[in-house]
Amino acid sequence: MRLTRGIQAISFTAFMLFLWYAAFPLVPSMPVDLFLRMDPLALVLAGTAGRAFLVKMIPAVLVLILSIFLGRFFCSMVCPLGTSIDVSDRLLQGKDPRRSPGKSMPREMRLVKYCVLAFMFSGAVFGFSLAAYGSPVAIATRFYGLLVYPVVSLAADAGLSVLRPLADRTGFTALAYAHVPPRGFALQWLSLAFMGGIAACALLMPRFWCRYLCPAGAMFALVSSKPFAVRRRVSEQCTSCGLCRKACPMGAIGEDPHETDFSECIVCMKCSSVCPERAIRFSPGPEATATSASVFSGHRRALILAALAGVGAALTAVTGFSAAGRNGGQDRAMDPPLIRPPGSLPEHGFLRTCVGCGECMKACPTNTLQPAGLAAGFSAMFSPAMVPRRGPCDTTCNACGQVCPTGAIRGLHLDEKRHAKVGTAQVLRHRCIAWESGKACLVCDEVCPYGAVILQRVADVPVAVPVVDERRCNGCGFCEHYCPVAPGAAIVVDPMDALRLEEGSYRDRSRELGFTFEQQGQGDTGGPVAPGIPDRGLPPGFSD
Repeated sequence: MRLTRGIQAISFTAFMLFLWYAAFPLVPSMPVDLFLRMDPLALVLAGTAGRAFLVKMIPAVLVLILSIFLGRFFCSMVCPLGTSIDVSDRLLQGKDPRRSPGKSMPREMRLVKYCVLAFMFSGAVFGFSLAAYGSPVAIATRFYGLLVYPVVSLAADAGLSVLRPLADRTGFTALAYAHVPPRGFALQWLSLAFMGGIAACALLMPRFWCRYLCPAGAMFALVSSKPFAVRRRVSEQCTSCGLCRKACPMGAIGEDPHETDFSECIVCMKCSSVCPERAIRFSPGPEATATSASVFSGHRRALILAALAGVGAALTAVTGFSAAGRNGGQDRAMDPPLIRPPGSLPEHGFLRTCVGCGECMKACPTNTLQPAGLAAGFSAMFSPAMVPRRGPCDTTCNACGQVCPTGAIRGLHLDEKRHAKVGTAQVLRHRCIAWESGKACLVCDEVCPYGAVILQRVADVPVAVPVVDERRCNGCGFCEHYCPVAPGAAIVVDPMDALRLEEGSYRDRSRELGFTFEQQGQGDTGGPVAPGIPDRGLPPGFSD
């Protein structure tokens, strides 16, 4: 048991370390998305729905192969959600004997997780992926990356504020000016409720999610029913005291202590640690202990109904009005009005492949990537969308594509990423200071890194007014973010003319379409106003 706990601690530490370093600039050669790429459920659902073999998810294939030999080791030693559940179980249960690990619900309850898997897989076959709601690694990544990390960042910045006076007095300049940028994400309450619900199940019994609900656990159970290399064995020294059965967090030991349900055993070895006779060991070799009867006996109808329900849910989703266009023609009018990260696959492929893990949002340095909510449908609730008012898309950053575990966002070099147009800015004249009030303002022109905002003179307006050159605008959102008009900006970005390719060069395609994205740098777009135009009414900081 010490071995499994040690591996579990190392694994969870590595998970948190990778998540911490999933930030711009990325550390070269650090596989920050490794745990997500090890999740077989994410591989199966995203790959099936997206009709593609996800090369980046090969580690998940290796995990499945290892599970054939080692049993459900992933659940007890690697899964960050499983570790979190173990901690919450210990905190919520305490030493209450009424919630003994060995207690369990009727055996038929174990069928639920298989029904959940059947529901999700059949939906994925028809292009409806619910990986965001079932993938344990995605759930854990979203919780720690989008909820815990912002709280820790806020606390760290508060601590720096307390230490700042001391740093000033001691001349510790680095500490005096240290700052942790605040982060905030939409739908945090939903992530908290989701994770809180999983943790609260400990009030019923340990690892309730793993026993009865987790579809990834169902996948592991299917391939681990008869592990070749590691099996629980009980020697003749067993006195049938029942301590092992009471200690098992998965209820995998039957009334007879010699009996083990290997599809439920997660190789945690707790039974071995509590055995007073040292009669239990985990070792390779042919089957030595009896296994329980299959949970599917007499319940195949429930699985069929769950699969049919998944098909029905998928057909409802993909034929709904919010469904993304699939043929590039008339259906494009149904695409959700969301600005996706640069390099995102076309909407239908993006929604099928994205697992809603939030890794790209955690890595985004400007906090512009936010969970999309219901704008693109239930399956896309946790998919990323740009909110330029929150922050622009940094022209020197391509982290979102680099950390995406499934390739829903293509990993692009910076030059390719610059040509991955995500939308087009448009000036809302009725809100613009220059257009509506006749007061000079050049913020959007100054901050545009591509020189796409041009100040022009027009009739009946005493100052130069901003106009967007759509051929040079790639939708980065600098203009919307820095626009001084509040509460809503006077220049906004929408996904018009967004360029999204499944394959091929963005650079070549953008040039074919007549786009020119030459970075000029902020503040390198010319003078404050067009020649001959007085600069009266300039915002603070922009007067001569």
